Amino acid sequence: MIVITTPTGRIGRQVLDRLLDSPDGTPRIRVIARDPARLSARVRERVDVVRGSHADPAVLKEACAGADRLFWLVPPTPHADSVEGHFRDFTEPLREVIGRQGVARVVGVSTLGRGVAKNAGQISASLAADEAIAAMGAHYRALCPPFLMENLLGQAESIRATGTLRMAPARDRVLRTCATRDIAAAAARLLLDTSWTGQADVPLVGPDDLSPEAMAQVLSEVIGRPVNTQQTTSADYKATMVRFGASEAWAQGLADMTDSLNDQGYYGATSPSTPETAPTTFRQWCEDVLKPAITD
Repeated sequence: MIVITTPTGRIGRQVLDRLLDSPDGTPRIRVIARDPARLSARVRERVDVVRGSHADPAVLKEACAGADRLFWLVPPTPHADSVEGHFRDFTEPLREVIGRQGVARVVGVSTLGRGVAKNAGQISASLAADEAIAAMGAHYRALCPPFLMENLLGQAESIRATGTLRMAPARDRVLRTCATRDIAAAAARLLLDTSWTGQADVPLVGPDDLSPEAMAQVLSEVIGRPVNTQQTTSADYKATMVRFGASEAWAQGLADMTDSLNDQGYYGATSPSTPETAPTTFRQWCEDVLKPAITD
C-alpha cells in the first residue's frame, strides 16, 4: 500500500494523479487529508482517506497501518511559531511510524543545498528533517529541487498589472529551477518501483541556466509584452510576508533563506542540471502554466 501526504497540495495532487493514471496497475492507495471534500470525485472513489494532519501521530499511525511506501512532504505553514519546530513536529511522528510499523520506503520532498546551506531558514530545517528520517534506517529518497517555478504563480496578477517580476535572489546570477510536474513524476516513479534500496538524494534541476533577468526576458517573449525584474531585499521580503499574515519566525526564516541563496549559491550555476529527472524548461512552463494565469 502507498500512503500519500498533502494530496490536495500543488505537488501531492500531481503525485496522486500520476499514480491513479499508471498503466501498470496501482497498488492500494491511502491519503491523509485535512479536508477530504477538496479531493476530486475520482480520487474519493479510488482511494482510502484518513482525515487529519500527518503531524498528528494517531492520524499517521492509522494511515500507515499495512503500508510499505510513503510519499512525504512537510507543508509550509506561515503562521508557525518556529521553523525548526514546525519541521520537527511533522518528522517525529514519521520516525515513530518507521520504527514501529515498518514502512519500508519513503519518498520525501527536500531541497538542494545538503552540506552547503548554512543558516538557511526553511532550507536548513528541511535538510535536518531528511537526516532525522534517514537515521531511522528506512529506504529513503530525498527529492532535491532548487527554486520552484510555481513560486512565481503568486505574482501573476502583479505581472499582468505592472509588467514587473519581483525576486529576492540576485537578478544577474543563474538561479536553477524546477517545475513541480517533474517532482511529481520522480516521486510517482519511485513509489511504483520496489527494487530500490538504501538512502540517496535525487537532484531535480531543470535544463536552464537563467538568471532572474533572463527569466523575465523569456516571460516577455512568451506573453508578448515587456516584463522587467526588480530585486527585493530579504528585509522587504520579510516585511511583505508579515503583512500577509506570516509569523515573525516564519518570515525571518524566509529572509535567512534568501540571504543564504545569494551568499552561498547552492541554487546557482555550480549546481549541474539534471534534465533526465527534470526535463521541463522554464519557457515550456511559462507557456503551459504561467501565461494562462497571467492572461486569463
